Amino acid sequence: MVVTESISFTTRGNGEVVDITDQVAQKVADSGLTDGTITIFTPSATSSLTTIEYESGAVTDLQTLFERLVPQSAEYSHNLRWGDGNGHSHARAALFGPSLTVPFVDQRLTLGTWQQIVFLDFDVRPHDRKLVLQIIGE
Repeated sequence: MVVTESISFTTRGNGEVVDITDQVAQKVADSGLTDGTITIFTPSATSSLTTIEYESGAVTDLQTLFERLVPQSAEYSHNLRWGDGNGHSHARAALFGPSLTVPFVDQRLTLGTWQQIVFLDFDVRPHDRKLVLQIIGE
């Protein structure tokens, strides 16, 4: 069986890291499915999903990594073409990817003790985001 759901929220952009673990876990619990997988997808070219220990030190380290790998101040052809200043946002999102799949057993996500699901907003401005969730199982 497949259940399709969504999660909506507003972000500030600029590398914001949003913990969405509780919302995802609730969608699994509400699905009526016991065992399976959930895929979370962001229909955006400037955001991504991953897992991390969601605590201030690890979040700061991750944000520092964004800047080291794909600096905002670098020159991007996208910026030259469109003038919107978010060339780095597209490159960062491409590195992390638009989706994440997590198994669940007995209606519980199989995340590690210190592992949370996070949404990464790389764009240079706030956005209303809507994630697509597909829950597959029995």
